Amino acid sequence: MSFVTDILDTIQERSPVFPILETLWAAGFQAFLAGGAVRDALLGTAPADVDILTNALPEDLARLFAGQDTEYVGKSFAVTLVNKVEVATCRPADKEAVAAGLVFPATDLGRRDLTINSMAWDPETRTLADPFGGQKDIEAKVIRFTRDPFDRIQEDPVRMVRACRFAAGFGFEIEADSFNAIRACAHKITAQGTADRIQREIVKSMGMDKPSGFFNLLHDTGLLALILPSLDRCSDMDGGPHHGETVFEHNLLVGDALPASMPILRLAGFLHDTGKVDALEIKDGRNTFPGHQKCTRAMMADLGRLRFSGKDMDYIHALVRGHMRPLKSDTSPKAVRRLLAMLDNLNLSYRDFLRMRIADKKGNLNPVKKPYTLGDIRLRLGKILDALNEQTPFNVNGLDISGREIQDILGLPQGPAIGKVKALLFDQVLEDPSLNQKKTLEELVRQMDQNCFTDSNGKVIK
Repeated sequence: MSFVTDILDTIQERSPVFPILETLWAAGFQAFLAGGAVRDALLGTAPADVDILTNALPEDLARLFAGQDTEYVGKSFAVTLVNKVEVATCRPADKEAVAAGLVFPATDLGRRDLTINSMAWDPETRTLADPFGGQKDIEAKVIRFTRDPFDRIQEDPVRMVRACRFAAGFGFEIEADSFNAIRACAHKITAQGTADRIQREIVKSMGMDKPSGFFNLLHDTGLLALILPSLDRCSDMDGGPHHGETVFEHNLLVGDALPASMPILRLAGFLHDTGKVDALEIKDGRNTFPGHQKCTRAMMADLGRLRFSGKDMDYIHALVRGHMRPLKSDTSPKAVRRLLAMLDNLNLSYRDFLRMRIADKKGNLNPVKKPYTLGDIRLRLGKILDALNEQTPFNVNGLDISGREIQDILGLPQGPAIGKVKALLFDQVLEDPSLNQKKTLEELVRQMDQNCFTDSNGKVIK
């Protein structure tokens, strides 16, 4: 336990935790470091967050820390932020705890989700309160619900998702009784009010080394079919002649290959081929998926139900819609410009497009298919940078001619016809960037057949 003492002592010395503890002790209250801080210390890592568990009531905390930065933020149980530190008031002991003769802090720890999160450290006596075997489970690399798993799940169904996240993140196994309880209670995950919190668990999982373990556990427990059915339905679907893995496995490989520092990009990787289920066609006895990047309805429904922001949903949608656009060693400059125009239309950076393409190429178990080499990546990046250095406009607003100037030349009123002219000009400029000069564009406008913008009676199309 010496290394645990060292880690937790360091926390006290370098954070506002110790003054809070001293204030509580001086007032006659008990106070412990609890939950994740103790768990992480036992795992040998410095905790990211440090929480305090106390028998002081919220009104006691308001009085003791009057004049300091305090805020009551409790929802499901009483939590007060004191100088940005979470101070949780112990929950009332339940009948089972009373019958078992438990006293504080065990009465509160027994209501927590997992045994590895149900420990408390007493900085005064330097002793560990571990009434439910959390330390032993860490040593055995086991995830187990605290006391009765059905009771813990009934109190909060999102704990099932958390169990999968912790197991995948630490490389632990979910203990048999806890695993079976999740399978039996998976349907409860759709309870009202859980969507935002499930979303947060998914986003947190993106920071793992390999979030695929998390999704595999969600699938094995039956949770994924209720949380992300668009992904779950890809399991056991053959990936077709170009892949050596199922569609589900391919999604997981691609997600793992994307950076942990970009969670929404990474999530897009885990979902990027979910449209293959809707696009499936059988050709010569093999699965093919023409236009699958356009089949986004199921994926977007899942993201909406999980209450992802409109910004995140648009970003994921753009990545999925654009990920099949080819960029090869022999791609012509014209095709690269059209690629960049597509990315501009999707509001997607070429960097994120390349990240997805690189991961998509890597996530393939077909021995014939090889990931990009560093040289391959440099070649493709060079093509993009060459196109950008040409200063080609990648949308109609970059044309060196305005809508008003087009109106004056053609004698047309403002309306859809002007937009059609700009689109035609833009298409020509993508073919030849040197055309994007005002005099050249004006001459191209004069050469246009005005019949393109009028009906059979000579009236302008509106």
